[in-house]
Formats: sequence, C-alpha cells, structure tokens
Amino acid sequence: MSQSLNNQERHIISVTNPKSPISEAYRTLRTNISFSAVDEDLDIIMVTSAGPGEGKSTTVANLAATFAQSDKRTLLIELDLRKPTVHKTFKLSNRLGMSHVLTKQATLDEVIQDTAIPNLSAITAGMIPPNPSELLGSKALGIILKQLKEQFEQIIIDTPPVLALTDAQLISTHCDGVVLVAESGKVKRSALLDAKERLQIVKARIIGVVINNAKRKAKDNYYYYYYGQEDK
Repeated sequence: MSQSLNNQERHIISVTNPKSPISEAYRTLRTNISFSAVDEDLDIIMVTSAGPGEGKSTTVANLAATFAQSDKRTLLIELDLRKPTVHKTFKLSNRLGMSHVLTKQATLDEVIQDTAIPNLSAITAGMIPPNPSELLGSKALGIILKQLKEQFEQIIIDTPPVLALTDAQLISTHCDGVVLVAESGKVKRSALLDAKERLQIVKARIIGVVINNAKRKAKDNYYYYYYGQEDK
C-alpha cells in the first residue's frame, strides 16, 4: 500500500476538516490497512520514517483519529521517547507517560488519557529517560502492549525514525504491522531502502508506505495507489 498526502503543519485535519481530500486520503489509508488484515490481525500498528521531518507525527495523529472515527476504541502511544510530540498535538499532560510505566513509576491507569476525539485515548512519552533504547528493548514493553490490547481494539504507535536509532526496530518486534512515512523530494531512495532493510532484519511486517508532499496533478490534492505484498 502506498499513500500520498500533503504534509501540512501538524494538526489533525481529519477532525478539523473531515471533508478535505487529505482527510479522505487518511481514511483510505485506514481502509487499506484494515483490508491488509484479512488473514491476520493488525491490532498494533507502528508508524515510522527513515529520517526526521518527513511528516511521521502528523500521519500518526491523523491515522489514529480516523480509526477512532470508525467507532474503534483506539489508543495512540508515544514511543519516540527522545522527541515526543503527541502531548503537544493533542494538548495533553506529559507529566506521566510510557517512560514512567516502563520504569514502574506509574500504572497504565495513571497514564492513559482521553483526548478531545471520541473513542481516542493516548499515552504520552513522559519524562525523557537516560536509557530509552534499553527500556524499549526490555520485556516490559511486550507485556504492557499485551495488557493494552485487552482494553483497546486498535493501537497506533509513534516511534523515532528508523535510521537515527535502533528504537524503531526494537518496537517493531511487538507490532503487527509497520507503516513507513517518506517525504517526496527529501528522502533519498537509498535511505528508504536502508530503513526497509533494517526493519526486515527484525522481521517487521511493512504493510504500507505514505508519501508526503508528492507533486500533485492539476485539481488534485493527493493521489493514491495500492500495491500488494509481492511488490514490496
């Protein structure tokens, strides 16, 4: 699956302007993710990118919102512990978050917050820990995600870029699918392929690619095309 979106400032356009072509593109992305789950559940999906500044956090916020709009109990988890954005995007407290749960300084009940969007809850990053990779590579993360699957129908995870750190690879081992975000004209093909290879090394299941800021045809605000597993 490959999706092209116009990367605007980080706001939840799928909520503020649900009839826009970009909002429709996010809904199309949601639909195709759902169709990708014909034989296997995609309860936990992570969204990442090759490098920074490619629209990853905008995509993850809007994707989570569109799942919530489909009446699914949805949870957005911030696991970019070094440069978190979820609390800013949704105007939530970041006093307690995933870093506190991973270090047993807080319970899940203490960190799950409701957002202004019906059916959408979120867990922010919390304090920036001195050892993010160690926390994300611990058995605790897998245990926590299994507990959360019992409470929510859909979990969306925001992670750091693949090439910058090992964090995204570590997180992907606990996810049912990975969506890779790339900015047209910015990311080099070699970098995108490198990110794909690093994810495949840990047997991550890449289910789709979102292309931000692609050149648009006249009168079109986005374009969309789909390809099967054999094309990846």
